[in-house]
Amino acid sequence: MDYSFENKAIAAGFRTVCGTDEAGRGPLAGPVCAAAVILPRNLEMPGLNDSKKLTAKKRDVLFDLIKEKAVAHAVAFATVEEIETLNILNAAFLAMRRAIAALNPPAETVLVDGNLKIRGLETPCLPVVGGDGLSPSIAAASILAKVSRDRLLTELHETYPQYGFARHKGYGTGAHMAAIREFGPCPEHRPSFLKNILG
Repeated sequence: MDYSFENKAIAAGFRTVCGTDEAGRGPLAGPVCAAAVILPRNLEMPGLNDSKKLTAKKRDVLFDLIKEKAVAHAVAFATVEEIETLNILNAAFLAMRRAIAALNPPAETVLVDGNLKIRGLETPCLPVVGGDGLSPSIAAASILAKVSRDRLLTELHETYPQYGFARHKGYGTGAHMAAIREFGPCPEHRPSFLKNILG
């Protein structure tokens, strides 16, 4: 992983380049989370990678390091209600726009993981397929988003222990789906995601 995408943007005249990514598009419960990160130019951060390729322990270490070293970073959520109203893709874009808007200094251009530009974003945006494994800025955002969401679901476990959110973070494991059938959904479940489970 190198800074080729970031450096191309800087060479094109953008002074601040942020990476953004989301976590939680697939789960049956909880909000979707996005993060935006501006890293110092060519910062060396050993172990930085796509959050899905890291252990929880490694993500926690990098989470603190990213927050310490970043020029700017922000995390934002879109709620279950917003997911249901907008659909999951548009809710993820909403969370990304919120995270990007919270950066100080602001980003002059955005690198986003995936093949789609962020809808409704006025800042210039470049989609990068597989970006969380190619761009350090996007990888850093993927870690902040994943850890922030996992920690929130662990907190929700205290309120709704019967579903096991601390273990599966809202994803559709067999145990989670069995709990939904037994106890019914809670306010943190996404109704549109439960149709196949509940009939």
